[in-house]
Amino acid sequence: MATFVLVHGGNIATDTWNRLSRRNRYPPGGLLGSRCWDDTAAFLREHGHRVFAPDLADERSNTLTDHIGQVCSLVEKQDLGTIILVGHSYGGMVITGTAGRIPKRIRRLVYIDAALPDPGQSLFDLFMVSGLDPLSFAGLEAAKAYVEKLQFDPRKIRSIPRTYVRCTKSEFTGVTAGAGAKIAGNPAGWTCRELPTSHVPMATMPRRLNRMLLSVIAG
Repeated sequence: MATFVLVHGGNIATDTWNRLSRRNRYPPGGLLGSRCWDDTAAFLREHGHRVFAPDLADERSNTLTDHIGQVCSLVEKQDLGTIILVGHSYGGMVITGTAGRIPKRIRRLVYIDAALPDPGQSLFDLFMVSGLDPLSFAGLEAAKAYVEKLQFDPRKIRSIPRTYVRCTKSEFTGVTAGAGAKIAGNPAGWTCRELPTSHVPMATMPRRLNRMLLSVIAG
């Protein structure tokens, strides 16, 4: 049995999720939060694994540091042992910072079309170094969590196995290409995979994503 902690990215609108998944599962006009992992969590639990998916506090009034603290607190207060820590989109910032704080509790890091920061970079920095204006993307604003620069010691997470899942039809390929270049420049410890779908594979390609997450347990 493995223990998964699933960290969502920016809080997706229920309307957007319903459109991407092609089913009206959630009431319109709301925000999804950690419910974006509902199907994934159910799948992993059906296969005998423990799954935790925290709701990150509002990114406009809370910082990246706050979100990292939330995840670390969950791991420690629930005494989860060693975990497979999964981050989608902005969640890549959170799982990187979490691993930097509690590296001995992390069995594997999984980035799903996610931010892959270097020390001293914010989510917005990753857009800008890719030649992109983050404010040109619908739903992105200069929220506290998105502009805070992440400080961590990369030596602490170097020995943790890491998987990067790139979504080839994502609207953020400019940013994820930067992640791919970082990995190519220092590939030790990395496994790279692709899904031919949009930025939110939990909605558009859930079965393949879920099977992929199940396979990371074997390494």
